[in-house]
Amino acid sequence: MEIFADYLAQIRDPGHRKRVEEILAWIMEQHPRLQPHIKWNTPMFSDHGTYIIGLSVAKEHVSVAPEEKTMAVFADAIAKAGYSATKGLFRIRFDEPVDYGLLREIIEFNIRDKADCKTFWRK
Repeated sequence: MEIFADYLAQIRDPGHRKRVEEILAWIMEQHPRLQPHIKWNTPMFSDHGTYIIGLSVAKEHVSVAPEEKTMAVFADAIAKAGYSATKGLFRIRFDEPVDYGLLREIIEFNIRDKADCKTFWRK
């Protein structure tokens, strides 16, 4: 978690900071082969040099960005979980529970789908 320490320190609300830290720690624990990074001032994870998932913090929510293709694949599940979404991300409000099962499915999909990807982003 040391790699994310400076990012987490910038989150002023202690409850929000704790929530983001919990999500990042969960990803690291559940997917230890993923490499954690800070790129573009955003915590993210990659596998063999290709992007898997990233988070960012807003006033009322954590944005989870798994790339547009993955958003399309999981659009119904994201809506069913009650999260608002755009083409490229979904939002988990700080007052909502994290659907870790959905998060796991999204991460595992990206790992499988990008197994042969040679670029950071999908083309």
